[in-house]
Amino acid sequence: AGSATIELIWTILPAFTLIFIALPSLHILYLMDEMNNPAVTIKSIGHQWYWSYEYSDFHNVEFDSYMKPTNDLESSDFRLLDVDNRAVLPMNTQVRILVTAADVLHSWTIPSLGIKIDGTPGRLNQGSILINRPGLMFGQCSEICGANHSFMPIVVESVSTQQFINWLKSKKKKKKK
Repeated sequence: AGSATIELIWTILPAFTLIFIALPSLHILYLMDEMNNPAVTIKSIGHQWYWSYEYSDFHNVEFDSYMKPTNDLESSDFRLLDVDNRAVLPMNTQVRILVTAADVLHSWTIPSLGIKIDGTPGRLNQGSILINRPGLMFGQCSEICGANHSFMPIVVESVSTQQFINWLKSKKKKKKK
């Protein structure tokens, strides 16, 4: 009878410990996934071998972002990391990023922002970004999506709100032409 009691205790005690740890963790996990009323929504679509961006909040500003070929690089550009059209986001603004894919699995990853969102054809995954400093953030597709998956760089440029508005206006003018 004594050994049965000990076995019961060393089985139930760890179970209660795990439940005690899991409940607050699940609550925190739920709170982390909540969106804080985003001011800007950007949709990123992974293609083989480039990204498309849609700023649907602003009368459908859309563009494709390809890796810059080596012979087009300037001295300040990064080989295999720079793109012809950067995704521009305002700093100190809550941004929702929606990620999907048009063909195969992709992953929109920027390590310096601590974000990695998988893009799956037919699904829309979301994440939240709040950038608190200006600058360039570099990333790449981190899903093995085919032969050229390492040639799908991502560049996010964080700018002030006024610079973001000016950038949007310039994109709209280019679209009208």
